[in-house]
Amino acid sequence: MKRTALLALGLGFCLAVEAADPITLGLNYPRTGSYKEEGLSQMRGALLAVEEINAKGGVLGRPLKLSTRNSASRPEKAVANVDKLADEGAAMLFGGASSAVAIAAGKRAKERGLLYFGTLTYSNDTTGKDAHRYIFRECNNAWMSAQVLGQYMNKHLPDKRYFYITSDYTWGHTSESSLRKATNTQDTSKHPGVKTAFPGARLSDYRQALTQVAASDAEVLVLVLFGEDLVRAMRIADELGLNKKLQVAVPNLTLSMVETAGPDIMHGVLGTEPWTWRVPALEGSVAGQKFVESYDERYQTHPSSSAASAYSIVYQWADAATRARSIDSERVIAALEGHRYSLLKDEQQWRTFDHQNVQTVYAVKVKPRDEVLKDRFKQDYFEIVHRLTGEQAAPSLAEWQAERRATGQALALQ
Repeated sequence: MKRTALLALGLGFCLAVEAADPITLGLNYPRTGSYKEEGLSQMRGALLAVEEINAKGGVLGRPLKLSTRNSASRPEKAVANVDKLADEGAAMLFGGASSAVAIAAGKRAKERGLLYFGTLTYSNDTTGKDAHRYIFRECNNAWMSAQVLGQYMNKHLPDKRYFYITSDYTWGHTSESSLRKATNTQDTSKHPGVKTAFPGARLSDYRQALTQVAASDAEVLVLVLFGEDLVRAMRIADELGLNKKLQVAVPNLTLSMVETAGPDIMHGVLGTEPWTWRVPALEGSVAGQKFVESYDERYQTHPSSSAASAYSIVYQWADAATRARSIDSERVIAALEGHRYSLLKDEQQWRTFDHQNVQTVYAVKVKPRDEVLKDRFKQDYFEIVHRLTGEQAAPSLAEWQAERRATGQALALQ
């Protein structure tokens, strides 16, 4: 009788949760455009988190509902999506595989009184000069990527001549400037660079830029490109034999970029990641390993850092709302600021003064094809070659304030 009563009670609780008004979370992600593969991973990670949380009873007794809009990696479209999602009654917004999108959408979300989490947005500006109270960044910033990659390259590739090809928008600009500083390659006469349009760069633009690299005396090629833009450039670099002749470095890599280009073309490329599907086992994260197993089973592919970021954001918002006993943005912000947690890796923190997620970052190198193919999904792409803790990699309060002061911004988030 007791077992029957408990089952009935549990069933009644689940039915009550289902009957309660759902809480809408709005995902503003690229379903089309150069970053669509990273967008797909975000959607998959978010869906998995929503389903898991709902299976445990939802948030504050209410189920979560995911509503999505296609940003196409265009800021104006992403801003319009914020209004549509806000009009639907979304309690929180997240997404972006473009820093320009995350910054623009975050500003509009603030105007609508909604918290916005950036998923893939590596520009320093997101939590730097463009930071405000209503935006949090889950991934690391360009400075953190440059610190871990720069340390590795300075040790293993000292005194080399660099050539930069950079996507012409905020992520590209801050990623290039951060890596130039970290590697002491600011002298553009010795270490030249070319900008390519974003969005809308043509194959001819990449071919022209890479032809300049081939005619130069460069020893290191830095491709500050992302998504399909990086894939297209790497294919041309392969045609020209540059990936065999030079060391190629990409500030921010993802599983989908390596997979789309192929391990033969990407073999030996250096980059950074805030997370890979191998990290939970390396860090001893039980929850992280469970996420990898669940994602593997559901989608028959390993999760990327894009998926992990979206998954983590949903869980972190849900946890903060539970601790705040409210879905009001101001109360959730207060619950997030300074909060330390461990979910898919070692300890992370939502830093109070800039809302940057401070976490371990990894320098990675793409493995040889024969090693990649040993994996069940043939996706064991990354060898972790260096790492820095978040405290070692992230800019300090003094550095952050200096940047804000230089750009005329308030020294506290508004």
